[in-house]
Amino acid sequence: MLKTPKGLRCHIGIFGRRNVGKSNILNSLTSQNISIVSDIAGTTTDPVEKGMELQPIGPVLFVDTAGIDDVGVLGNMRVEKTFKVFDRTDVAILVIEPDIWGEFEDRIIEEFKKRNISFIVAINKIDLKEPAAEIISKTADLKVDVIHTSALEKKGINRLKKAIVNAAPEEYINAPTIIGDLIPPGGLAVLVVPIDKEAPKGRLILPQVQTIRDILDSDSYCMVVKERELRDCLDSLKEKPDIVVTDSQAFLKVTADVPADVKLTSFSILFARFKGDLVEQVKGALTIEHLKSGDRVLICESCTHHPIADDIGRVKIPRWLTQYVGGKLNYEIYSGRDFPDNIEDYKLIIHCGACMWNRRSMLTRIIAAKEKGVPITNYGLTIAYSLGIFDRALEPFPYALQEYKETLKKLNQ
Repeated sequence: MLKTPKGLRCHIGIFGRRNVGKSNILNSLTSQNISIVSDIAGTTTDPVEKGMELQPIGPVLFVDTAGIDDVGVLGNMRVEKTFKVFDRTDVAILVIEPDIWGEFEDRIIEEFKKRNISFIVAINKIDLKEPAAEIISKTADLKVDVIHTSALEKKGINRLKKAIVNAAPEEYINAPTIIGDLIPPGGLAVLVVPIDKEAPKGRLILPQVQTIRDILDSDSYCMVVKERELRDCLDSLKEKPDIVVTDSQAFLKVTADVPADVKLTSFSILFARFKGDLVEQVKGALTIEHLKSGDRVLICESCTHHPIADDIGRVKIPRWLTQYVGGKLNYEIYSGRDFPDNIEDYKLIIHCGACMWNRRSMLTRIIAAKEKGVPITNYGLTIAYSLGIFDRALEPFPYALQEYKETLKKLNQ
């Protein structure tokens, strides 16, 4: 059985000082010995991940982190990695001892609130001592679920699981749709899937598979074709499809083959909505109009892969943008979770569809860009804009299309 991708799992981060029992909490929650536990502070170095099913949320990913109070050069590096976990945390568990609260706990709470992360406090090791009165008072003031636990004796673990469910974002209880709201039950979507050098041998890429599943979950159906067979496919249908979705790289040919009265978009644009903020990324794409030769552009990929000769992020998008701008731009590529601190030095950030990430991770980047005043968009929107088919690609999303037109009007005044 195929595992649910990490990007579709609710990410639950476990935070706290060294040696408060974070790893024991993870092992108790998962009923497995995932993390190494020891009385020696600082045993956990890199974040430890474990996926499981937690109903009614469904698939979740627990992330055990290094102690926030770690010291020394290596300790600082561990703390830095811990803070990166905040970027993708949907629900957080702050693990504390029954009689210790100080600047480290305050710092973590401040980070939760700053990022609007739902959190729970687990007062651990209650098998050794009762929670101090000041701890009871301090945690009560937070107005969140506070669970008394003993990870070693498995006390309070079921209550902790229930608290996690209560804190989970609505999108994981009632999962958002990728495409299901764009087609009626019994409707037809035609998916255009080029089989080129970037297509993994023997399988489809993740956004295509997830879109197909979402169509089936919505009681609709789909046809999957390559771009060369699209016109014959459409001609063979008795009725026009409700929507055509293409790989963004085939936008031009597909646009020429799809009748003007049939809605058209791309997998990447679907994921701009599913994983992030479509309107914000639509606004970001308008920056392309004002790019000049020599401007710096940051291109981000959420996954790492070996680039091929005609790579989408490294070759095709730069080529289309150069043609549109009429001059050479300076590109920098970041892959995985690497992200520069100096994003304000870039005129535009162009991000992939983030299919490998959870929504929190992508929204964190969008928020960071917005705070620094740097426009951010994604691959599909960039391609559609640079090829002059932006309006057409946004037709399935009337609210985004309207926002685009109103923003464009303001810019031209």
